[in-house]
Amino acid sequence: MTELLNCTGLSKAYGKKRALDHVDLHLEPGKIIGLLGPNGSGKTTLMKLANGLLQPTEGSITIAGSVPGPATKEIVSYLPDAAWLPDWMRVEQLVEMFHDFYADFELDPKAPLKTLSKGNKEKVQLILAMSRAAKLYLLDEPIGGVDPAARDYILHTILSNYSEDATVVISTHLIGDIEPVLDEAIFLKEGKIFAHR
Repeated sequence: MTELLNCTGLSKAYGKKRALDHVDLHLEPGKIIGLLGPNGSGKTTLMKLANGLLQPTEGSITIAGSVPGPATKEIVSYLPDAAWLPDWMRVEQLVEMFHDFYADFELDPKAPLKTLSKGNKEKVQLILAMSRAAKLYLLDEPIGGVDPAARDYILHTILSNYSEDATVVISTHLIGDIEPVLDEAIFLKEGKIFAHR
């Protein structure tokens, strides 16, 4: 079986600062994996590399055997940690945009995004990411900054909307909230993996 995510000696530097430092990581399909660690440990950098938004300084990363980029967009669904959707757009416009860009997307709500609470905006972003028939879901801090009820909704949405042969990687520093749903946990510190269980 081809590994879904394969990192070999993966490093990413910003000037003299190494965000990732020679990471070796191999993930199989069909798991929910926590990417855990404090802020600044390299979680977001790893997700951006896997999504093709950044290029490695050293080493390599592949998704199902391909270098991240246009060829892997069909199998990777990425939820960034920051609100990235324009507030002036209505949900239906966002749905149209996703539908145009991703052939596997289906959703049809009509509320203006700017009228939604922070928690509901997080939910819309999550729904957009999870409404794809992807093989690898990269969810960067999906439960950060939302109330406990929204966290429960978000975790339920994740658990009930991915196929058994897909892998979901959830980055967070809120370990206690996601620990019960994880098959594996990867702990990052200062750009290095110090545990993978």
